[in-house]
Amino acid sequence: MSLLVVGLSHRSAPVSVLERASLDSDTRSKLLQDTLAAEPAAEATVLATCNRIELYADVDKFHAGVAELSTLLAQHSGVGLEELTPYLYVHYEDRAVHHLFSVACGLDSMVVGEGQILGQIKDALARGQEMHTAGRLLNDLFQQALRVGKRAHSETGIDRAGQSLVTFGLEQLAAGADVAGWAEGKRALVIGAGSMSSLAAATLARAGVGEIVIANRTVERAERLVQILTEPGGTGVAARAVPMESVGGELTRADVVVSCTGATGLVLTGAAVESAMAGRTAPLALLDLAMPRDIDAAVHRQAGVRLVDIESLAEASADAPMAADVDRVRGIVADEVAAFGAAQRAAHITPTVVALRTMAADVVAGEMARLEGRLPGLDDKQRAEITQTVRRVVDKLLHAPTVRVKQLASEPGGAGYADALRTLFDLDPETVASVSRADVNEADLKNRGRV
Repeated sequence: MSLLVVGLSHRSAPVSVLERASLDSDTRSKLLQDTLAAEPAAEATVLATCNRIELYADVDKFHAGVAELSTLLAQHSGVGLEELTPYLYVHYEDRAVHHLFSVACGLDSMVVGEGQILGQIKDALARGQEMHTAGRLLNDLFQQALRVGKRAHSETGIDRAGQSLVTFGLEQLAAGADVAGWAEGKRALVIGAGSMSSLAAATLARAGVGEIVIANRTVERAERLVQILTEPGGTGVAARAVPMESVGGELTRADVVVSCTGATGLVLTGAAVESAMAGRTAPLALLDLAMPRDIDAAVHRQAGVRLVDIESLAEASADAPMAADVDRVRGIVADEVAAFGAAQRAAHITPTVVALRTMAADVVAGEMARLEGRLPGLDDKQRAEITQTVRRVVDKLLHAPTVRVKQLASEPGGAGYADALRTLFDLDPETVASVSRADVNEADLKNRGRV
């Protein structure tokens, strides 16, 4: 089996296509189920953010896998395969590992170096584990990607190269002014109470806004976010929660609005914004971080309204400066890809080595049983000594070959050593497969508790 990723992102597709192809939570789950039902895939998980949709799978056939994964992405996104195909990218084996590790470090983000992607990778793995679609390969891969991302942020200054999408968006709204000075004393309306909205509220609070109103379909979630913002030792900002039905009224009083919901339709229509602007002279700044968009793109034509959305952020980020630490992160990614490949290749031969040693133990047991039949007068001490001697001989004969074959298998091109070992010793394929299944089950149980 081999690792394959098929996807599209802000680097390969226009935002209009990404917006149409976005997947809600239920659709992601259905995509995983259908991927596992497809013949080429043994395990799968999906990484979907506001600027990327990627389907990872362990497949047994490359071309069939690409065709099947592309078709499934098209079916579940609602964008026709013929239209979607020009925007899809494909990475296989080490290139797929390199891609995910780069994503985890923020190198492939719209804002280079942003750390939010780590939480999204963690969520993708958790979904795969919960639905039992992520097996040993994807568990290992995504766990390692999280460690690589954390290493990049702790060992380099990649954070200086990038920032959160929220901060970048607010900087674009401030149009070159200092965000703290621009936001000070303003009334802010945050629509949504998820992770991105929570980050937006905290960022606005630190920037010095005078009040934050949190609107959400589930008012309890909005109230929990308000509690976090106003609790002792928190931001100290004045904050309150309102239901979504109150957004229209709050819009008339707000100076800055950040919206990031999971809605499939518009949250703020052009008519709603026009109504809010009627009779007011103060400008209104709107930041739309949702995919698909929450705010009607046409509102930027209205007098006094400034809109920044994912599409305009993508254009602005193309000119963002790169930090020197990016090169160091690329070096970390390259080293980690090599280490991951070596570990996977070494793990691939382990079931064969275990099966070989199991066969050797069975041979020893069989010969000792025959010896007892020929020499029934052996006492327990003599029998134990002979058994131990035979086992030592077998262990010494197998030690050097098995250690060396593990070393060779961990090197590039070493996948064939497992096949050679099985052929030379005429190992039962079912015995090797049973060891592999036991390893997968054990890894699955361990990894479910690590996220």
